[in-house]
Amino acid sequence: MSKVAETTISPGHGASKSIASGLLLATLGAIAFSGKAIIVKLAYRHGVDAVTLIMYRMLFAMPLFALLAWWAGRGKPALGWRDWRGIVWLGFTGYYMASFLDFMGLQYISASLERLILYLNPTLVLLLGWALYGKRITRGQLLGISISYAGVVLVFGHEITLQGSMALWGALLVFLSAVSYALYLVGSGEMVARLGSMRLVGLATLVACVLCIAQFLLLRPLSAALVAPEVLWLSVLNATLCTVAPVLMVMMAIERIGPGLTAQTGLVGPMSTILMGVFILGEPFTAWIAAGTVLVVAGIYVFSKAPRA
Repeated sequence: MSKVAETTISPGHGASKSIASGLLLATLGAIAFSGKAIIVKLAYRHGVDAVTLIMYRMLFAMPLFALLAWWAGRGKPALGWRDWRGIVWLGFTGYYMASFLDFMGLQYISASLERLILYLNPTLVLLLGWALYGKRITRGQLLGISISYAGVVLVFGHEITLQGSMALWGALLVFLSAVSYALYLVGSGEMVARLGSMRLVGLATLVACVLCIAQFLLLRPLSAALVAPEVLWLSVLNATLCTVAPVLMVMMAIERIGPGLTAQTGLVGPMSTILMGVFILGEPFTAWIAAGTVLVVAGIYVFSKAPRA
């Protein structure tokens, strides 16, 4: 009797533990990703610019992503020219250009608005699919897109009254960052199937690391690398806690609970950024920001639940 009970109870118990750990990993991953904007804004207070800051972030992250690429590629076939061409393109769009534009934009807008704009990413993937491949958009998806973009416009309208015209430039840079990452997502499907997600992320991020370091060497004198110690520590945190760690946590969450539930758990991302912005950066929390956040999160939820074409 006890052996039968064990065989019937254990699988369910194991499944519930897997779901619980998956939800925890997805939540921690979303919060860690959200902390990136906070760390960048803190670093800017020490007089560093975007080119130098992103160089340090990628410099410190580079050994960890090299290890990830090596570990994920063990026993796998060698990469061909076609593979490397795709990796370089995806590294350029998804990690170099998206990160650099995001860092540039954060010089001019709040962390809260930045996170809300980046959270529009699923809608941009769909819109790019429509523009590039003629994929249909359903009414439910269009409704979700409309609600979420209305929320961003609401927060942006409030921000421009506080930050002035430079908020427009900052919002545009972050939006282009989201577009660049959406291009990566749209183009990565075949590569993920061929190489595996972990190996692709490791290699594509290595490409971005090389590009960010090369950009610094081309645009800045070596003396620009002499920064405040706080910038170095914040860059180490950014590279580990807000770059490598959340990538691994989200990947492990997807293995346990699937991409759908992982994406829904990511709803905590905008809220955690706003809270950290208020308590760590001293950013204002107003009714406009609250209403805009509700609209963005509600819109993405409607979008994710809408029937697909």
